[in-house]
Amino acid sequence: MVETRLIDGKAFAEAMRARLKGEVAAFIKEIGVTPGLAVVLVGDDPASAVYVRNKGKQTLEAGMASIEHKLAADTAQEDVLALVRALNADEAVHGILVQLPLPPHIDAQAVLATIDPAKDVDGFHVVNAGRLAVGLDSLVPCTPLGCVMLLKDTLGSLAGLEAVVVGRSNIVGKPLAQLLLREDCTVTIAHSRTKDLREVCRRADILIGAVGRPEMIRGDWIKPGATVIDVGINRITGADGKARLVGDVAFDEAQGIAGAITPVPGGVGPMTIACLLANTLTAARRQRA
Repeated sequence: MVETRLIDGKAFAEAMRARLKGEVAAFIKEIGVTPGLAVVLVGDDPASAVYVRNKGKQTLEAGMASIEHKLAADTAQEDVLALVRALNADEAVHGILVQLPLPPHIDAQAVLATIDPAKDVDGFHVVNAGRLAVGLDSLVPCTPLGCVMLLKDTLGSLAGLEAVVVGRSNIVGKPLAQLLLREDCTVTIAHSRTKDLREVCRRADILIGAVGRPEMIRGDWIKPGATVIDVGINRITGADGKARLVGDVAFDEAQGIAGAITPVPGGVGPMTIACLLANTLTAARRQRA
């Protein structure tokens, strides 16, 4: 048994936002321009609405301009694309985020491809994905960026460590693997069809659950002393009939085995908006360079 350290993403994100607030104020004083983040919400998905509201609140608290466009669920795709093009051309907007998921009649890839890569603060555009893959400066997806920040804060240098990322999405798994390679890790991307997945996971000094399956990664999949980053946020109903949030890792089983682990909630989640704000400031700096 080892003593498992909890990685407090909430506290890290709060400190990061406080630091960003100072950097934003310095940028405004030097350049005379307020970084602006535009968020486009199509439809009335409750979770998306809460997320957008939190983004707007934290954007303003950081001293940035928050521009919100809320469109009806039946808005035509061409009207969404026209709005994105207008935001591309707006010099007061330095970052553009189109909240996903979009209604079924709208092609999300077409919308994301229309965003100016220089303003793509979600880091989803193929230009940013390609630049990340070949080691050039890019805007990086917020969740993977937050994961690496938490890892470096916990472990210091990541060089030479073996990392296993369970999940191969374009939003988390693939960009996270690229970031870990940049930190000189040896990286394996695993997924639901990986042979002997348990044994692959047990090799990892750094184990990342990003597969979207509640508590899929069991305690005996974890190498003793490994650092575990749980990206999953899954809502399940317990034996008592009450809903609760769990990650992709069986948290209770990981206790006493993992050297450090992010809880769910309160781990990776709070980092996402903090990294979004950081990306917006980065985008503003580059556009004014």
